[in-house]
Amino acid sequence: MTLAGRSALVTGGGSGLGAELARGLADAGATVWIAGRRMAALERVAESHPALCPVQCDVTDPAAVRAMFDAAGDPQIVVANAGAAESAPLHRTSDDLWQHMLAVNLTGVFHVLREGYSRLRQAEWGRLIAVASTAGLKGYPYVTAYTAAKHGVVGLVRAAALETARTKVTVNALCPGFLDTEMTDRSVANIVEKTGMSPDDARAELAKNSPQKRLIRPAEVTAAALWLCGPGSEGITGQAISISGGET
Repeated sequence: MTLAGRSALVTGGGSGLGAELARGLADAGATVWIAGRRMAALERVAESHPALCPVQCDVTDPAAVRAMFDAAGDPQIVVANAGAAESAPLHRTSDDLWQHMLAVNLTGVFHVLREGYSRLRQAEWGRLIAVASTAGLKGYPYVTAYTAAKHGVVGLVRAAALETARTKVTVNALCPGFLDTEMTDRSVANIVEKTGMSPDDARAELAKNSPQKRLIRPAEVTAAALWLCGPGSEGITGQAISISGGET
């Protein structure tokens, strides 16, 4: 498969899964804009591949999202990957935590997909991809706000796919389980701090969620994204694709 001649935008591209997705799309031939709040991190990732171009953006700000698309030149592949995870039991989930999780993980995705589709409506080919989570397909304890936001992303994708079904644009969600990335490293550190587990035991505890008893590699999510951009994917829309070793 080749994406030569295509352009792509990946939010949250300064680290972890976003950086991996961007490099995978670039390896397939696309010119890829990577977006995030920290320009220094984006520039470090951009140095790893000549087809990567950094652009600063806070996806919770709709004006910044419009400016990001202006800079990227209306990309044909839009990956709404930017997100954040914080945990707290329900009775200790503050209003600020709730609003922050919704703003980054749901409203930010909405801003990106809305702007992406507004520019792709008349296009001959387009792909809108949201990175959700298995938390968008089931429940996890101590992350009620994050889980609610990811469920919202799945609902957003399913509704948007019906609106776009008569166009050349597909809309899908990728729902990875616990990933072997910096975000999971932070989850491990949180478990260690609150329970006294060793880092290895905390990581193994997260891996238990998968029937395969392992963390998902970012490259596996990238492979699914490339499949959604490849030949024969025209009929794949409105799907929440679980990449979780059989967890969901």
